[in-house]
Amino acid sequence: MVTIPHIPQNIFFIIIAAIAVVGLIFLIIQWRRVRVATNNIKSLTKQAELRKIELVERDMESYRMIDQKVFTKDNDEKLNLTKEDASDIMQKVGYLNIEINSRVDHLESTTEYQKIQNLITDIGEKEDELEKKSERFKRGKIF
Repeated sequence: MVTIPHIPQNIFFIIIAAIAVVGLIFLIIQWRRVRVATNNIKSLTKQAELRKIELVERDMESYRMIDQKVFTKDNDEKLNLTKEDASDIMQKVGYLNIEINSRVDHLESTTEYQKIQNLITDIGEKEDELEKKSERFKRGKIF
């Protein structure tokens, strides 16, 4: 048979405590490494996103530069003609708006004049009727 050496109880607890302390130190070191690794991953993902945004912005700027070069070479005259046509049309529309407004004002004033003339004739007719009634009343003929 195998004989097990006799270890005093205090030394046994010291060995178990030492193993537990080494284990706790190992767990704390691993936990810290995991935290550092997750922080590194987060910072790397943010850097990757910023890099992607920067690349997209550069692509957009280069695309704009290419478009502007092509546009200024080929279509500069067409653009100027279009701008001139647009300004002419806007001037004509402005003139037409002014003319329409003046015609509307003229029509409103003529209709108001006609209404006033009709009211004047109505007032004149009523005045004549009242004068006739007043003459009858003066003569003594009430009805």
